[in-house]
Amino acid sequence: MSCQTSSVSAILFLLAVSVSGTPSSDETAAIAWLERYNTQAQDVYFRSSTASWAYNTNITDETQQRQVEVSLETSQFIKEIAQNATALWDWSGMSFDTKRKFDSITNIGSAALQDQTKLERLTNIQSDMRRIYSTAKVCETVDGQENCMDFEPDLTRELATGRDYDRLQFIWDGWRASAGPSLRPLYQEFVSLSNEAAQANGYADTGASWRSSYEVDTFEQDLENIYEELKPLYLNLHAYVRRKLRETYGTRVGLTDPIPAHLFGNMWSQQWNNIFDLVEPYPNKPGGIDVTPKMVELNYNATHMFRVSEEFFTSLGLGAMPDTFWERSMIVRPTDGREVVCYASAWDFSRDRDFRIKQCTDVTMEDLLTVHHEMGHIQYFIQYADQPLIYRGGANPGFHEAVGDVLALSVATPKHLKQIGLLDEVTEDPDADINFLMATALEKIAFLPFGYLIDQWRWRVFDGTIGSDNYNAEWWRLRTKYQGIKPPSTRDETLFDPGCKFHIPNNTPYIRYFVSFVVQFQFHEALCKEAGHTGPLHTCDIYRSTAAGDKLKAMLQMGESQPWPDAMEAITGQRSMTASSLLKYFQPLTDWLKQKNWENRERLGWDAETWQDAKDPATSFARALRTTLPVMLLALMAAMFFRC
Repeated sequence: MSCQTSSVSAILFLLAVSVSGTPSSDETAAIAWLERYNTQAQDVYFRSSTASWAYNTNITDETQQRQVEVSLETSQFIKEIAQNATALWDWSGMSFDTKRKFDSITNIGSAALQDQTKLERLTNIQSDMRRIYSTAKVCETVDGQENCMDFEPDLTRELATGRDYDRLQFIWDGWRASAGPSLRPLYQEFVSLSNEAAQANGYADTGASWRSSYEVDTFEQDLENIYEELKPLYLNLHAYVRRKLRETYGTRVGLTDPIPAHLFGNMWSQQWNNIFDLVEPYPNKPGGIDVTPKMVELNYNATHMFRVSEEFFTSLGLGAMPDTFWERSMIVRPTDGREVVCYASAWDFSRDRDFRIKQCTDVTMEDLLTVHHEMGHIQYFIQYADQPLIYRGGANPGFHEAVGDVLALSVATPKHLKQIGLLDEVTEDPDADINFLMATALEKIAFLPFGYLIDQWRWRVFDGTIGSDNYNAEWWRLRTKYQGIKPPSTRDETLFDPGCKFHIPNNTPYIRYFVSFVVQFQFHEALCKEAGHTGPLHTCDIYRSTAAGDKLKAMLQMGESQPWPDAMEAITGQRSMTASSLLKYFQPLTDWLKQKNWENRERLGWDAETWQDAKDPATSFARALRTTLPVMLLALMAAMFFRC
């Protein structure tokens, strides 16, 4: 055993108190035990985060192996803690707070797998999937030389700015050819092992385990009700955008068909803000603001972008970033040849107020908003840092995602951009307002069905409704049903298009983002009221309002210590999720879209029930597969080498 394993064993020895007779109901002694756990668990999770950070910022065989080793050690610690808690304590008659803590530490995720061989296999599969995704590239021959493109920034830039139908399809197909097929057999095995772990925790399957985080028995029905409430706005946006894309791409976009998925400026068609120039309602008016050129003109870099975000938080009376944040974060892609996981993420190392962000930042307005999103996570970490480790989390997963986005709603307003020097003037004009709301809707409203369907697919995979022989067909059935899009090329079950979205191989539950995109507008309306804002909701900027900051801080400091309806009530006065604030924010655009679609006699929705029903699928996938096959095979060989 390594010395690290021995240190974890020592911690376990300290926690494994001698058991005799029945579990104790002495709450004073139980609280003292929980306090010892809190101190010792911080060391374990710090070591786990450190190993994971080392791998994510330098992908090598060695860092991958080390991450797997430490993950297994951490799982053993979690398992033994849960066993000790159950053997030592009967918390059924204890206070709400003590029961909540014991319930948390005995719900142990994948560590519940009793078969160590299976646990090791599950851990290795997850590591292999992350590596395949993070090192995938799209390659082509240019002037006799092979040119391989990373996902960030190469592919994302091309999709965001390109307008050539065939070139966009090459990028879209190439990414799926490179990342997907190698992941498919691993994911199938992962599902089985993950479900076994969930069942060991007392859940029917992994999906049921994830949904339990929301502590509401009606969660699925609540989501369905909210989705149906938002659906008319999405259908009106979809119909308007479809006609505009037809003006650019001709009959390749049918006016009653699902829209080809590669035309939205985004690899997953999840947000459409990069095609604003094609769909702008009033091209000669301001409002659809992209301050990227101004950022370049002012010589912005990644550090400047993060400092701008920090200043927004401190203007509300919230905390500044600790010095270690600036010293240890990775906010640009390294130039020393390292392979890294570029997907933006915020990290809490569980002790020493060590908070970091990992992001391959590009100097764009889109990334400026992403910076605010990730800094929102860090601010949440800062505010609940004095809670016991068990309570250091969002009131529910969607709350954690919403915090930075609430600020981004203010940051994106013309008023705020002028205040921070990124916009020269603000025009009060109803047409400019529509442009602004359209740009926001392309990010927020376009996302809603995507945010909803990802875990609709995974929950059905986990409960067996979707079998492994039907992964791709069911994926595209849901994407056509909810988003009204279709693949530009023929798909089959040799492919694994779900795996080409980071959160699938990374095993990150996704419904949190749908929840976030709803509750952030509830938070925004409540904070705007606290800031004394008058006028339309979409014009509100809470910048420099310490009253709004105090309201937000009170909710953030609760962490996970109370059920999320209590946290919701603390900031909004409401105890449930509702779409009313979101619909209020976009009401002027909703009215405009309805009128415009009526004038054009648009048919809302689409004819095809599944993507196979759509007309004339393209067939260039084979070309993309040929160009990316060498990279695909290398990724697979790397994974096989590690498994051996």
